[in-house]
Amino acid sequence: MPTYMQQHRAATQRPQQWPPPKAEPPKWVTAVRPGAPAGVRPATLWAALATALLSGLLLGDGLGPNLMLVAVPAALAAYFAARAAGRRVRPWTLVWAVGGLALLAVPALRDAGWPTLLAVMSALALGSLALHGNRTWPGVLIGCLGIFGSVGSGTAWAWRGVRERAEVSRGRWAPVVRTTLVAVVLLVVFGALFAGADAAFANLLGGLIPDVSVADGPWRVFLFALGLVGALAAARTAAAPMRWDRIEVRPARARGRTEWALPLIVLNLLFAAFIAVQLAVLFGGYEKVLSTGLTYSEYARQGFWQLLWATVLTLGVIGLALRWAPRGGARDRTLVRSVLGTLCVLTLVVVASALRRMDLYMDEYGLTRLRVSVTAAELWLGLVIVLIMTAGMFGSRWLPRAVAVSAAAAVLVFGLVSPDGLVAERNVERYRSSDKIDVHYFQDLSADAVPALDTLTEPLRSCSLMGIERRLDDKLGSWYATSLGEARAREILDERPLDIDMTECLKLGVYDGGRGISDEY
Repeated sequence: MPTYMQQHRAATQRPQQWPPPKAEPPKWVTAVRPGAPAGVRPATLWAALATALLSGLLLGDGLGPNLMLVAVPAALAAYFAARAAGRRVRPWTLVWAVGGLALLAVPALRDAGWPTLLAVMSALALGSLALHGNRTWPGVLIGCLGIFGSVGSGTAWAWRGVRERAEVSRGRWAPVVRTTLVAVVLLVVFGALFAGADAAFANLLGGLIPDVSVADGPWRVFLFALGLVGALAAARTAAAPMRWDRIEVRPARARGRTEWALPLIVLNLLFAAFIAVQLAVLFGGYEKVLSTGLTYSEYARQGFWQLLWATVLTLGVIGLALRWAPRGGARDRTLVRSVLGTLCVLTLVVVASALRRMDLYMDEYGLTRLRVSVTAAELWLGLVIVLIMTAGMFGSRWLPRAVAVSAAAAVLVFGLVSPDGLVAERNVERYRSSDKIDVHYFQDLSADAVPALDTLTEPLRSCSLMGIERRLDDKLGSWYATSLGEARAREILDERPLDIDMTECLKLGVYDGGRGISDEY
């Protein structure tokens, strides 16, 4: 029998495997991988090329209706790729696609940049969901960003398709290229002749055709490449999407009834006590508030942010409680629905209390962008709680997609109601009732605020609009980069030019630490 030293020597002298075997990827990584995509078709390539051309020509001047013009051929590229792969259009796919295109109407209608940014990001997320077709929580949360995973693979997939088709139909490309070049030359030559012969026709062409200069070349090339890569990524995702729905999220170990329910019951009692105090203060009026040592506006401002965070944390508590909820039978289901249902109802009352506080605060200090944004966020959180309560009664399979739809709808409504216009309108109404107004704050608003500020009397009107007019003069753009709000504002200012008296504007607080209007006034 060999000794221990002989065994050890034999083990150390055994040849090692090189290269070492690769570690197996986690099971979920293998599960979510897509199948091999179908070959790219000419219709997909032409649609992607159209997206790139429109991106390079139209997006360089700003955002407006041009986003919709760029999105349409990109959507067609994805549609052609999905058809080639044998995928069918499902109802939820239409919901995501139509919702994404609807969100792109916000930049076309509103001039404010912050609702536009939210709308564009939400449209991109809905477009990614339309390509993936996910329905579970992991699928919806990861799928809204899944299109970025196809950026590299989409370009490689398209390049392989182009090479294969070039080898098969080498002789067919030359006539297409010659025909295209002849058509372009004819358009340029005769378009230039007709523009020189008629000034009206020249103005028409100048408004329709993008003004491309050599200095803008690198920026236009970047936008062209961005549009091409984005369209190919969308098409590649549509041809073979990642299967994020296959990620399994196992529920945690179920807890006993007492262990699970006792902390939540205590939390419900705390919520009920808080709500009882809120009702006493609301019915007690000013005297009850003043007994706390705060003014009415200070009382309203103090609690809103805490109640907003309480709403967010409650949603987290509900999610964790569902993971550890007892699952023994009908009695356990009744217990879970009763405890969490009560918590949801009490949270809705807290949401109402937070909104009431913000309303009181806005009555005292007016409406701002931040205040209208957090109010909209609190309203959406209340809607999510209602959806959770509905899922508790009728089943939760539809809940992830319903929450995503509600978020997109909230962003769409937020953009369409024109937040800057709402801020201006509310502050103008407050001025008429209380004679309080912040003219300096109006300088940072977008052109969407012009219709409301135009109703002020002079010199308030001119002093309030002077900052917006200056930005509009600096932002003269083409029709495809001009929103409806911007066009309407220019029309109002052209009909009623500003009559600016800087002495009066300084008295009204246009300047603040040197920030504000330039010396041109």
